[in-house]
Amino acid sequence: MHPARATRHLQAHRYHALTPGPRLLVTGAVHGNETCGTRAIERVVSELSRGDYEIVKGQVTFVPVCNPLAYAEKRRAGDRNLNRRLQPTPTPKDYEDHIANVLCPLLREHEVLLDLHSFRGQGQAFILRGPDDNQGTLEPFAHAQAEARLAAHLGPRRVVDGWMSAYASGIEARRARAAAGDAAAAAAIEDPLYGVGTTEYMRSQGGYAVTLECGQHEDPLAPDVAYRAIRQTLALLELAALPLEPPAPSFECLQLAFVVDRHAPQDRFVRTWSSFDPLAADELIAVRADGTEVRAPQAGYIVFPDVGAQPGHEWFYFAQHSTRPL
Repeated sequence: MHPARATRHLQAHRYHALTPGPRLLVTGAVHGNETCGTRAIERVVSELSRGDYEIVKGQVTFVPVCNPLAYAEKRRAGDRNLNRRLQPTPTPKDYEDHIANVLCPLLREHEVLLDLHSFRGQGQAFILRGPDDNQGTLEPFAHAQAEARLAAHLGPRRVVDGWMSAYASGIEARRARAAAGDAAAAAAIEDPLYGVGTTEYMRSQGGYAVTLECGQHEDPLAPDVAYRAIRQTLALLELAALPLEPPAPSFECLQLAFVVDRHAPQDRFVRTWSSFDPLAADELIAVRADGTEVRAPQAGYIVFPDVGAQPGHEWFYFAQHSTRPL
């Protein structure tokens, strides 16, 4: 474990109403350099402490900082990414394992999760939702309608799905390259469940969840996006007597279709890409170390381009318009 520096516990603010209702968990700073959720939670907790309004139904828990070590050091992770392979373990090996052993039981106690994040590049806020209702093996789910209703009321108009299926297909592609002798791919092979973070874990426990990416890390408006989303969630679930703003008249719904790994350190993008930059069919995206061109198979969008990706790991995602309505 790491030295004491307000890093050996998770602080949670819990409110239990006297009337039964939904159980909501709101989380911030799963990644330590993403502080908009922390600021928004602190603002809402202050309002509740002053008596501006109260929790009148159900239960609400706020965790302003889910990764105290990363938060204290102002970086994304402590020992590793908390939002990957999130699961309890009887043999914790790193700091995030210890966090998971506290955070996972907390997730199981609740029915709904609002997870507040920010991102590195420029761009507008967006929402990540889960799959449609299904009984498959990767991410079975039965609350797509409730999740869509929550997403529609949070504020942003861009909604993305397909994270787990795209990640799983990427693992299969990595295994194929490893079988063909790609050492970097072989070293990076992981179980598809490596893609499980807070929202995926919540769904696996019978609840529903959305990730709200509130804006760029340093965007002064990102905490306001998070704050509005918290209040909207409290109003929508009737946990507090707050006015509920109507959803936007239309949404841009996208689906992550597949992920492309970086193969070598010399692989390079042909330009500086930002998430959701549009791609034309056959547009050149990148060039491999051996000169192989990486082009868009059809019209779509680049998502999560990572110039610092390690060989064998995710380099960027390709998204298309989703056929799922919100």
